[in-house]
Amino acid sequence: MTFEDLKLQDTLLRAVKAEGYTTPTPIQQQAIPHVLTGRDVLACAQTGTGKTAAFALPILQQLGARQVPGRPVRCLVLTPTRELASQIDESFATYGRNLSLRHTVIFGGVSQGPQVSALRTGVDVLVATPGRLLDLMQQRLVSFKELEILVLDEADRMLDMGFIHDVKRIIAAVPKKRQTLFFSATMPPEIQDLSRSILTDPVKIEVTPVATTAETVDQSVYFVEKTQKRALLVHLLGNEAMTRALVFTRTKSGANRITRHLLEAGVEADVIHGNKSQNARERALESFKDGEIRVLVATDIAARGIDVEGISHVINFDLPNIPESYVHRIGRTGRAGAAGIALSFCDSEERAYLRDIERTIRRTVPVVEAQPFHSRSTGPSAAPSQPARHQQRPSNQNQQRRGGHSRPPQRPAHSAAPATATPTSSVQATGRRYVSKWG
Repeated sequence: MTFEDLKLQDTLLRAVKAEGYTTPTPIQQQAIPHVLTGRDVLACAQTGTGKTAAFALPILQQLGARQVPGRPVRCLVLTPTRELASQIDESFATYGRNLSLRHTVIFGGVSQGPQVSALRTGVDVLVATPGRLLDLMQQRLVSFKELEILVLDEADRMLDMGFIHDVKRIIAAVPKKRQTLFFSATMPPEIQDLSRSILTDPVKIEVTPVATTAETVDQSVYFVEKTQKRALLVHLLGNEAMTRALVFTRTKSGANRITRHLLEAGVEADVIHGNKSQNARERALESFKDGEIRVLVATDIAARGIDVEGISHVINFDLPNIPESYVHRIGRTGRAGAAGIALSFCDSEERAYLRDIERTIRRTVPVVEAQPFHSRSTGPSAAPSQPARHQQRPSNQNQQRRGGHSRPPQRPAHSAAPATATPTSSVQATGRRYVSKWG
């Protein structure tokens, strides 16, 4: 199948071709025709499958078919993090470059002045995080009277971050007569209940089983004492095959400590998490994209907001206590069919997390023993006999809102991975303009 087969108009096909896309991904093949006909869509698809183009391309075609005086908001895209909001906004700009439509993105952590000015000028497509959008709605600075299309992207992540009540309040304020597109990487009961309450006779699309990892990602785990994790990280980064590594930690303070340690060890690194200013986060991302730094340390708040081509390795410095977060983290590599490598550090306190992860992804993660910091006391023989208990979801939701979560020894544990462009990758931003006109 080609993009021409999806009945997209020539202006969009030219933009798609300019980005080097030739064959639509499965989620694009299944979603685009239904979105074009105005159907509600419930899609379960893991990260890196091309979801943004799956809804952005048909939305642009629908909105571009007619102009509305005054440019009211006709499409609202809700997404959990600043980074993801920015990237979706950039994707709309990329695909709609030949259309006379306007878009803007709003999120917290920056002054609302430019965002308010953009809204007053008029936009057709608004991409927003729930917290800042609700603030502007309460100030009566944004109206959805003319809204035609509502998109919820990464719905399960919004649940994890404590945004679900904000999302429900926003949905209650938009017209009941609308088209709704609902995208989620996983479908926990709360998300299923939400989808049933806002969708009308939806087309259901599932391109991969729930909570599975991409087959192109080579996964392995290192048993290591907690005090030896930083030394193991520096040791592994000594391999030049790690051309671009994304390191995940559980806490912001831990991310800061790891970054300082890497810099002291002579490794080019930066950090991104909710306590960093928006400018600092964007600078770190740009440096990582441009290759100025080799390692980016992040918390789960950025797990789905980082869309960088050519990430060779994802390293779980701390194992997440929510299994689905593991799927989202390692989904930053091995995107769009490319090969990738995911390495996880596991200390004795994290054995239960590893068992929950393996149960969720329905596979055993191979153990690398041929490494200088291998801990036998952390391995399976030391694991407690009782079943692993699923951990409670993070309780620091207010803080999160303010922020925006056995291989044979002779085989190398990490090697270079070829990089290809993800179908949803957007043009690299050189700066933030809150309103831009396409065409």
